[in-house]
Amino acid sequence: MRAEEVHNIEDAKKIVGERGLSYVKVGLFDIDGVLRGKSMGRDKFFAALDGGFGFCDVVLGWDSNDQLYDNVSVTGWHTGYGDARVRILPETCREIRGEENTLLFLCEFAGEAESICPRGLLRRVIARAEERGYLAEAACEFEFFVFSETPESVRKKGFRHLTSISPGFFGYSMLRGSVFSDFHEELWSTCSEMGFPLEGLHTETGPGVLEAALAHSDALEAADRAALFKTYTKIVAQRREWMATFMAKWSPDWPGQSGHIHLSLRDLEGTPVFHDAGEPHGMSLTMRHFIGGQQALLPELLAMVAPTVNSFSRLIPGFWAPTTASWGVENRTCALRAIPGSAKSQRVEYRIAAADINPYIAMAAALASGLWGLENQIEPDSPVEGNAYDVTFAEERQLPRTLFEAATSLRRSNVALELFGEEFCQHYAATREWEEREFRKHISDWELERYFEII
Repeated sequence: MRAEEVHNIEDAKKIVGERGLSYVKVGLFDIDGVLRGKSMGRDKFFAALDGGFGFCDVVLGWDSNDQLYDNVSVTGWHTGYGDARVRILPETCREIRGEENTLLFLCEFAGEAESICPRGLLRRVIARAEERGYLAEAACEFEFFVFSETPESVRKKGFRHLTSISPGFFGYSMLRGSVFSDFHEELWSTCSEMGFPLEGLHTETGPGVLEAALAHSDALEAADRAALFKTYTKIVAQRREWMATFMAKWSPDWPGQSGHIHLSLRDLEGTPVFHDAGEPHGMSLTMRHFIGGQQALLPELLAMVAPTVNSFSRLIPGFWAPTTASWGVENRTCALRAIPGSAKSQRVEYRIAAADINPYIAMAAALASGLWGLENQIEPDSPVEGNAYDVTFAEERQLPRTLFEAATSLRRSNVALELFGEEFCQHYAATREWEEREFRKHISDWELERYFEII
């Protein structure tokens, strides 16, 4: 039995039995999109398939550095950090490529913790779409820099003067792709065998930077694929004593790293609804209103799409990242890029997102805001022609400039509360405020060089 043939609890038990596995791996993605999990013995796994299992809720109460939030209510010292209920998702069964002879199953938080579970959030948005007669299809693409470094060497160097696997600007390089063909082949094979296949892989402009486009699927599966891609790309790199980073911007000298989301809708019979050959650029009224909602809500939901302090270092003019809630047709200077094509390929690219996204949360924001635009028949602005950086936009199209501002906008957004629920919005906003406060404790090299002697 193959992993992709597993669809239910009985299938999961069958494949484990057929392979004689003594354990499997189970994991879920936390607020920051980090895969947390463990190995689980066969008997325990079978019992957990039937009734769920307990997983310490601290993973919802700490940051990406395992530091405990001091400003959230769902979990904390005041709750004693007990177990939250978790359900295993048999249909997410995947082979684990390499030396590990076992399987991986993704999970979701259940019970009280479900309201702040990232995957559960996206699942609820998708259910909202289906209630309104739509099926969402999506795909993510990521840029990531690769270094000839290890977790030990980057720390020894203080994350300075790192050695990239290749030097200089060389986008779409056939030379680099051939020189590093063994790495490319391993990444292609891993993605294919583990169920998050690629559509394309090429070098981008910068030292050791690659861009990977994942194959499209339904939106929930697309988010699973994106989250797993980030994790296992790092694993493939580190096994050869390299490192891949998905920071939004790791250096002031190079462009940031995108994590663009491509979205389209179909009706419940599977017919695409974004294309209308009789309208300009083939854009249906449905697509226009979808973009209108995304544009209108982008400032309020930005914290869900730009989730780190570092995210805002990327959102500057001239570095292939948008700086306002703008849209255009085939215009890569905008936050939203309408991509004309056939009925099958017509879609919108959510370009505001960087590689540091939690795919579940960012996709939930992109999809929910578009649905809100449909429900309220929101017309977008006129599309930007030419350089969006040269356009002066109205105040309501301006984006928050810091993570704290973005978190405050989310917390105050009545639309966000309606779309995602108060528990998620308050919890998530608090975690982003924490992230900014942790950053503010840090004294940068710039401050020391500028003020230590002179002031």
